[in-house]
Amino acid sequence: MSDRLLAVLSEDLRPLAAQRLAAAEPVLRRLLAGLYGERADFDAWLGELMESLGVLYAARPAELRALDLERLACPGWFLSQRMLGYCAYVQNFGGDLNGVAERVPYLRELGVSYLHLLPFLRARGGENDGGFAVSSFDEVEPALGSNADLMALTANLRLAGISLCSDFILNHVADDHAWARAAKAGDADARAMFHVFPDRAMPDRYERTLGQVFPQVAPGNFSFIEELDGWAWTTFYPYQWDLNYANPAVFAAMAAALLRLANRGVEVFRLDSTAFLWKREGTNSMNQPEAHQLLQALRAIVDIVAPGVLLKAEAIVPTRELPAYLGSAEAPECHIAYHSSLMAAGWVALAEQGTGVLREVVRNTPALPAAATWLSYVRCHDDIGWNVLRAEASADGSDSAVRLARAARFFSGAEGSYAIGAAFQSTDPNAAHGSNGMAASLTGLQAARTDEEGALALRRMLLLHGLALSFGALPVLYMGDELAMENDYSYQDRPQHAMDSRWLQRPVFDLQRWKHRYDVSTVPGTMHQALAKLVRLRGRHDALAANAPRTLLADAPDGMLALARGERFLTLMNFSGRPQGYALQGVWRDCVAEQEKVGTLVLEPYAMYWLVRE
Repeated sequence: MSDRLLAVLSEDLRPLAAQRLAAAEPVLRRLLAGLYGERADFDAWLGELMESLGVLYAARPAELRALDLERLACPGWFLSQRMLGYCAYVQNFGGDLNGVAERVPYLRELGVSYLHLLPFLRARGGENDGGFAVSSFDEVEPALGSNADLMALTANLRLAGISLCSDFILNHVADDHAWARAAKAGDADARAMFHVFPDRAMPDRYERTLGQVFPQVAPGNFSFIEELDGWAWTTFYPYQWDLNYANPAVFAAMAAALLRLANRGVEVFRLDSTAFLWKREGTNSMNQPEAHQLLQALRAIVDIVAPGVLLKAEAIVPTRELPAYLGSAEAPECHIAYHSSLMAAGWVALAEQGTGVLREVVRNTPALPAAATWLSYVRCHDDIGWNVLRAEASADGSDSAVRLARAARFFSGAEGSYAIGAAFQSTDPNAAHGSNGMAASLTGLQAARTDEEGALALRRMLLLHGLALSFGALPVLYMGDELAMENDYSYQDRPQHAMDSRWLQRPVFDLQRWKHRYDVSTVPGTMHQALAKLVRLRGRHDALAANAPRTLLADAPDGMLALARGERFLTLMNFSGRPQGYALQGVWRDCVAEQEKVGTLVLEPYAMYWLVRE
């Protein structure tokens, strides 16, 4: 089948393509045969797939092929301690893609090398889940620009040493996507791209074991579609139709769509809702083995056509289920996986003023395969989901549901908390609801009435960012957190958003705060300068690279986390509101204050130290 790919290439491209095929095609064929090999037309379909990959290989611009070679020569390029991500909505950060390009100097100044722009492809008209209901994978949302603007931005970012990350929604498309429109018009092939049932018999059988993502506003997992005269599988919202990956045409079409975006300069793909790709009766239809086979096959295709591209798994699952999304040496999967458990555990540590859950997460975090990393973060566009911590929250014999519900209440502002946030929906009505809000509001800045309370809130924010920066991952900053931006309540005036409190943490970039980023007499200046200093310090220490050794130290008091990175670097973090002492062995230097430290080091409330052994 490799001949079909090579046949469409020019002579100069064939030798390198043949080399990549020799390494990846056997894996790809085995994976696809495991998914679709029983079909009578499998060989013919696979041949067509390989030919389409050849066309996309030939269409890859020369500058991107050069980037592929550069990154193949250094496969761990993204594990460096100098890698820093930044995540934003195009419309909120720059207005449109050209406006984002104008902010590239600011990103460079901050040390950003990876820019995740949340959905910017053409989305469904009206309600579209913040752009996650995609109508076309081949067009930019007109309000945000054009394909030419996208290619200009990616070229601009490459010159600045910044990789563009795009969301790629694997699980579903909008109900006005071309496939959905054709299915409504009676096209049998288009209908087969989705899970459609003539009556409620099978949906009811599936529902017995399925969870619900949005039980309040979009209950159930199936929607009756009048034009289909049937029930479509709609895990998230009725206007987002789940794709049927048991149909090989779906896989081939989605792989091609991803590669077309890669050829426009997208260097990283956040693969959205990866846990949901394969459906199986009698299960929750999450994290099925076939979902991993699909991702591994997609990785093999990327390794052939665009090996400079990274795949990132958006799998918000418990720690024990994370490693599968990175794969193994024999079957690599994604390059990056969100460490949502680490993020949520940091917030629990603040709520409890204790690090029991956080230590369990660190202990349970497995070693990484080669050329793979976790993604660490403090906040994102989505809610904080507490249920990924069930195992860690019950490790000491506690009732995890009670414990996590208490944390959720804390960050909704209950029980005298300093946090100002909002409860969100849960996949389990008996478990903790998610929590929404900007980091500054959740750490107490919005509620602060005195300078002291404001200073403590900023310390908490810096503490969480210090954890993300020093843990051993690719850290990503969420737009506005570097300026301590607070909750945005304007969504309540927009009917299409008013029922979704996630819009609390989707504000427009505050230019007034940005103008004060150097002024440490202001809140945004204090936060920005302190965070920027940590980023610079991180870049100087190999011990903070994603793949450098990490050791959890057991001699820290309950409210503190102590992490050794390699032999000479130590991170101490006090998650409690009271001073905590830690006995240092030997002589250390405080990286931030550039002071020598010996003996017992006292950490003030919510303080953090980065120490290097002298």
